[in-house]
Amino acid sequence: MAHEVVDGSSMQRALTRITYEIIEQNKGVENLVFVGIKTRGVYLAKRLAKRLNQLENVSVPVAALDVSLYRDDRHVPDHHREPTVNTDQLDTDITDKHVILVDDVLFTGRTVRAALDALMDMGRPKRISLAVLVDRGHRELPIRPDFVGKNIPTAMNETVHVAVEEYDGHEDVTIDHN
Repeated sequence: MAHEVVDGSSMQRALTRITYEIIEQNKGVENLVFVGIKTRGVYLAKRLAKRLNQLENVSVPVAALDVSLYRDDRHVPDHHREPTVNTDQLDTDITDKHVILVDDVLFTGRTVRAALDALMDMGRPKRISLAVLVDRGHRELPIRPDFVGKNIPTAMNETVHVAVEEYDGHEDVTIDHN
């Protein structure tokens, strides 16, 4: 049974707070690129860019990143097939830019590590920051977010679900007890 820990309006406030923190830490918004980790990270990145546009009247590019081929914990059992890497999946040049990597939930850090590997194959950013809506703890790698919407301590046997209107038809953050 899932229970809601963040409602839609709290989620919007958290994203607005992250946007203000991004502006503050960067002392402006020059050379920014948002890169959302598929799937829900892309929608969150688009929202951050939209909010940034409303606040600063600047259009920041948003790109989507699929890290499935870079994951170290999801190997394809068919060893005869070479994985193909879509290195042109970013339609924005990230070289010498400040990339803000956006994801919905930060857990072990493995997805972020995979995203960093993918980004390095696609360009040489000047800087990479990490923005997450939910940090649930239990890191396995030394990865720390720069911008956090909400820290939600969880047990290992719990699952955090982020729902966004654009993809799920409703908005909230819930925890399932497995």
